[in-house]
Amino acid sequence: MKKLCRMLVISLLFLTSSVFAALELELTQGVDNAMPVAISSFIGEESIVEDSYRITKVVSNDLKNSGRFRLVSAAVPVAGEANFEAWRAQKIEAVVTGQIRSTGWGQFTVTFRLFDVYNKNKLFEKEFKVKKEQLRKLAHHISDIIYQQLTGDRGVFSTKIAYVLVKRQGRISRHNLQVADSDGFNTHTLLVSRFPLMSPAWSPDGKKIAYVSFEGHRAAIYIQDVATGQREVLAKFPGINGAPAWSPDGRKMALVLTQTGYPKIYVLDLATKTLERLTDGWCLDTEPNWDPDGKSLIFTSNRGGGPQIYRVNIDSKKIDRITFNGPYNARASFAPKGDGIVMLHRDGEMFSIAYEDLKSNRVMLLTRSGLNESPSMAPNGKMVVYATNSNGRGMLAEVSIDGRVKLLLPAGDGAVQEPAWSPFLN
Repeated sequence: MKKLCRMLVISLLFLTSSVFAALELELTQGVDNAMPVAISSFIGEESIVEDSYRITKVVSNDLKNSGRFRLVSAAVPVAGEANFEAWRAQKIEAVVTGQIRSTGWGQFTVTFRLFDVYNKNKLFEKEFKVKKEQLRKLAHHISDIIYQQLTGDRGVFSTKIAYVLVKRQGRISRHNLQVADSDGFNTHTLLVSRFPLMSPAWSPDGKKIAYVSFEGHRAAIYIQDVATGQREVLAKFPGINGAPAWSPDGRKMALVLTQTGYPKIYVLDLATKTLERLTDGWCLDTEPNWDPDGKSLIFTSNRGGGPQIYRVNIDSKKIDRITFNGPYNARASFAPKGDGIVMLHRDGEMFSIAYEDLKSNRVMLLTRSGLNESPSMAPNGKMVVYATNSNGRGMLAEVSIDGRVKLLLPAGDGAVQEPAWSPFLN
């Protein structure tokens, strides 16, 4: 049993090592019936902004890499208005046009239009006034609007991804807490440390990140403000301080402590600092995540003999086992509606990303290759980001919740660990 405990701790706490770079997303698999959409170059942008700020390019990449759209060319009048008959002849379902002009002093006015070709109407039109450094952010916002108008689901292009990037030079390692746009660009470093960093977790409002740091060779949980960089120590008890998880209302934090000698699930009230233990016994309990309704937590435990997912009720402390399919299920988190979980699932000799429907208990493998780790679901529940290693090359990857869309971020300099997708930020 002691050997099993050690194996579980190693697999749950340190099974993360892959590589990340903010280069260019690569769509490896999309849906067969992707919607044909045309995006016309925004009038005026080529003459006033460089390539990396061009809205047309960012929006095109966003929609293409979602796997839901097939980009096609379309003839667009110089004024950017509708040409429905010509578009229908090309079997295009939607067209995006736009215009950008400089208003001086680094300010720009951007107008974009979205046309529904088959219903021959303008779905959306809006004008924005932004600074040059805000153009990429605006492009992601436009992508979100298009995605929601055409699919009915809220887009996640304006969200962020946090991760730990480990850079090694000889015997020296530097651990960087990074935040990037959902497409990997616009990377911002929150913290650089020579000590390991683990388990980044976003606050529900997206303004703060909790994480574990081993500064001074001792585990502690910190909370850091994303905008200002200010941070505070949340938990520094003797032994393990690990796996922080914010409650849906942002008032409490679930965490793992070893105050009884074994890792157990606790809940800390952030206002009163009151600490409550939810689990007990000799087994290892770790990786808590909240139900969207805030009434229960799921967690990983070996109380049944091997790593499986359990649920504990906050009030009654009643514990029920959730997963029964396969010898290894861990690192689970709820879908936004609470009707399913995404998790790390052992399938033969591979660790795959899987989704379990909590009503039918049906488990669906979303990935079937490589060593996959640390799944984190997008706030709209449509995609999962995870770390993977394929053919000896570390990458960050995304997969749709039905397994039909797959996306890779090319490897770069450093090893990425434990990606965490932010909540909606606007």
